[in-house]
Amino acid sequence: MLFFYNIALGLYGLQLRLVAPFVPKAAAWVAGRKGLLAHIRNSIGADAAPRVWFHCASLGEFEQGRPLLEAYRLAHPGTKLVLTFYSPSGYEIRKSWPGADYVFYLPLDTESNAKAFFDVVRPRLVVFVKYEFWYHFLNQAHERGIPSVVVSAIFRPDQVFFKPWGGFFKGILKRFAHIFTQNDASAQLLRAAGIRQVSVAGDTRFDTVVGTAAASPRSLPLVNAFVADGAPVLVVGSSWPEDLPVLAPLILRYGPELRVLVAPHEITETNLRLVEAAFPGLVQRYSHADAATVGQARILLFDNIGLLSQLYRFGKYAYIGGAFGKGLHNTLEAAAFGLPLFFGPTYAKFQEAVELVALKCAFPVASAADLETTFTYLWHHEEARLRLQDAMLDYVHGQAGATRTIMAALPGLTAS
Repeated sequence: MLFFYNIALGLYGLQLRLVAPFVPKAAAWVAGRKGLLAHIRNSIGADAAPRVWFHCASLGEFEQGRPLLEAYRLAHPGTKLVLTFYSPSGYEIRKSWPGADYVFYLPLDTESNAKAFFDVVRPRLVVFVKYEFWYHFLNQAHERGIPSVVVSAIFRPDQVFFKPWGGFFKGILKRFAHIFTQNDASAQLLRAAGIRQVSVAGDTRFDTVVGTAAASPRSLPLVNAFVADGAPVLVVGSSWPEDLPVLAPLILRYGPELRVLVAPHEITETNLRLVEAAFPGLVQRYSHADAATVGQARILLFDNIGLLSQLYRFGKYAYIGGAFGKGLHNTLEAAAFGLPLFFGPTYAKFQEAVELVALKCAFPVASAADLETTFTYLWHHEEARLRLQDAMLDYVHGQAGATRTIMAALPGLTAS
């Protein structure tokens, strides 16, 4: 199986190089790995400080692991933090993040790359956030006696680790010194598969969103000017084109009384124009707006990245995109502000969404008519919305604390 794993990874890297001239994300992935090991070697140089390596697949996993990174920095000021990303969408946004001493792309998972990486980085602890279980990197840590852990992990019975033919992949999980899961179901699934180095710590994302909600708000004068009339605000987070037909009837119906903040998941000219076409005459792009005139629009369209988590504080309702396609995007950023959540039907793999639906704080909808019906009820029943807000905030704050649990366990797992 290792032979086929190596072949598959090699073909994957080749495929990305072939499509790079036509796919910007693939081009960034390829360009970021040219001379990567030499860059890592030159960056670290003769630095002899102890190091801990944190790996995040992309931006979402970074935000999930961020409270742990920050807590580790605070508790171990003499230790240098090495942060790696697999995806350009994480690296390009956080490559200058001041909370890490070194930020790199992760080299492709080959035996030679993994050996060279460990020879240079020499971490005393390896922390993977949520997933991405790379055989050669974890095997190098295991062979060198360097403890590796995964935090905020979540597992499902349909994953490859638990298939009758999944022994090779299950073996990757056994190389972790410890696995901190989000929930009991994941821990029980692992133990039943013979993986014992497991404990339930919860999801560090709750610590992230609670911290964001409690922090001093970022200054956003254009948004303040947009909502200055006091009209209720609907925040549309991480929208996809498939979400627009569901949203359009609602927004057009309530347009005169409702302000809307729209942050597409992918900021492309095509996607921005699709939003403008769905709501003709109502949209103002954020980059084109000024404080004197922004209030004349009903929809403020964000054609930049990095602001979404700050927008929910302006909201009274939130629609989270993606669940009419591959899957729901981050609901917790909105939940931390107690907003009623609406999203499409593809959410079953997201534990927090399932729990929020069970609490009647979130509402999956299958059509524009579904969305209008549920939204209209809350629009006209403020007391119901306020009860929902209280239940939502109780849930989010009750789930926080994973960072503290993991930090308490890490000293016993760290190589001297």
